[in-house]
Amino acid sequence: MVRTKEILTGVGALACAAGIGFFMQSSDTAQERYGETSAQINAAEGSILTASSTTDSLLDVQEITLTSAEFDTGIALPDPVDEVVTVAAPSSVLPEPVSPEATVAPACEVSASARPIAGAMVDLTLNASCLPNERVTVHHNGMIFTETTSDAGALEIKVPALSIDAVYILAFSNGEGAVAQTTVEELADYDRAVLQWKGNTGFQIHAREFGANYGSKGHIWSDAPGSIADAVSGASGVLTLHGDTSAPEPLLAEVYSFPKAYNDRAGNIALSVEAAVTQANCGLEIEAQSLEIGSKGQIKTQNLTLSVPECEAEGDFLVLNNLLQDLKVAGK
Repeated sequence: MVRTKEILTGVGALACAAGIGFFMQSSDTAQERYGETSAQINAAEGSILTASSTTDSLLDVQEITLTSAEFDTGIALPDPVDEVVTVAAPSSVLPEPVSPEATVAPACEVSASARPIAGAMVDLTLNASCLPNERVTVHHNGMIFTETTSDAGALEIKVPALSIDAVYILAFSNGEGAVAQTTVEELADYDRAVLQWKGNTGFQIHAREFGANYGSKGHIWSDAPGSIADAVSGASGVLTLHGDTSAPEPLLAEVYSFPKAYNDRAGNIALSVEAAVTQANCGLEIEAQSLEIGSKGQIKTQNLTLSVPECEAEGDFLVLNNLLQDLKVAGK
């Protein structure tokens, strides 16, 4: 496929970041102070003075004399022997009322599991039957994206691993969540780069393998993403998209993976980030974050803020060649 649209070269403000992109944390901003309760009793005047408070105070009670009351009713009391008649107790008692058993609503049980699959990917499963059709955020080694549970509160997705000891956190907005972990030894056989953003910003990863031109074989992007099978066999890399694009303001992530251990070609893979100018982003500043796995497994992050041209440029592309590092492949 040959692209006929004009390509504009955009320069983004890049800044290294060590934290997770688009992840918001909240903290307490104020503390309330409460005074102590005071109370006094005026025994002489019989009045009580009090001040409102949130804590209890001890009352100092003094000069109180305990007495017993004496009453002369003038009523003759019966002789305890002659006037009192005793009767036998009834042979049976009334049955106790049957109380219905109280039903307690079961707590929301959320569980998750992870298992490694081909291509240094992970089959991630979530079960939350009490949270159907709910937004859930997936966190893994700086990568973050949002998904939506099914009508039954379930979710099953295939996610790239960014570390051999892979831990995935799945969090709901109400505080519920689950953690799953697994070991992905095969990750050492792959190069992997991540681009993540929020909303419909038009960002894309483009990988041109071994000198491939735009639109030719070896150009891997969202319209020609390749397949996991090709990556496993070493034929080419693969691009995967993660996140529910139909959700409101979703967090999305694109991941490019290349099978360096199974490839028999030597050369370079040119990686670039592009953003199409659309009605949704024209005239705005858009943000993204890149994640790349270093040779020792460390994660390198960079933040991007990009000013999109006005809507007259709709259909054009902004190209950033320096956000992701090109890959050098040695071959077998």
